[in-house]
Amino acid sequence: MGSFGNRSTREVITVEKMINLYCKKKHKTQNTRCGDCEKLYNYSRVRIGDCRYGDNKPACSNCRIHCFKPEMREEIIKVMRYSGPKMITKYPIL
Repeated sequence: MGSFGNRSTREVITVEKMINLYCKKKHKTQNTRCGDCEKLYNYSRVRIGDCRYGDNKPACSNCRIHCFKPEMREEIIKVMRYSGPKMITKYPIL
């Protein structure tokens, strides 16, 4: 897959893959995301891009400032809990 550039770009790509895995399994989609997962992806992309730490940002789980609204944070946590273990085999470079 090559280089992914800066940390924010890598995080957006990783979150996108995680949401896609989750949506395909939990919402039975094939080649698209459902509306709720699309909304979560767009929200996550904006929040990652607007991080006050820029490319020096810590992992969100280690950050003292939680920039996600509580309901969106709950959703991304569900996605990460489901998709995280599967990322190792599906997208090992991420």
